Amino acid sequence: MGGQKKTKIKHQESGLEKNAYTGYAWAYFFFGFFVPIFRGEILIGVLHFVFSMVTFGFFQIIMPFLYNKQHTVRLLTDGWKLCDTEENNTHAKTKIGIA
Repeated sequence: MGGQKKTKIKHQESGLEKNAYTGYAWAYFFFGFFVPIFRGEILIGVLHFVFSMVTFGFFQIIMPFLYNKQHTVRLLTDGWKLCDTEENNTHAKTKIGIA
């Protein structure tokens, strides 16, 4: 399972900075569909709740392996850019699968 790694990202237009994560989503493991809601992705959180109900909780077991990558990819496609050290940026790019 391993740990998650934090990488700083910056929004191109507004200049806001925040952290993006790669690796196993421990927060999702403990708090489930509330994590997307707390991160501002309400629709995603509602969909995760529905999927959890339909799959009788099996979705909650699989999703911690996938959530951090999916969330980071959504941020990067919405105008955020990696702005951490070269080592952290390379690690994030490798985990996400971008060149």
